[in-house]
Amino acid sequence: MELVFRILLIIASLVLIGSILLQSGKSAGISGEIAGGAESIWGKNKGRSFEGKLEKATTVSAIIFVIASLVLVAIQ
Repeated sequence: MELVFRILLIIASLVLIGSILLQSGKSAGISGEIAGGAESIWGKNKGRSFEGKLEKATTVSAIIFVIASLVLVAIQ
């Protein structure tokens, strides 16, 4: 059981690191907004855009990471 949570923790941490590194900064500049970036940020298509998917992956992997960490501490 402990091995399963350790593997889950490693996978979640790798996904979390990758998704954070791939996200663009909040100060991407005004050029992104001029080129139509504002529609994907504020519009209906945010969840379908690449940034929206990265944000969801970050949230899910962070939750899995915390839960797996707490379970591993409780097991030991």
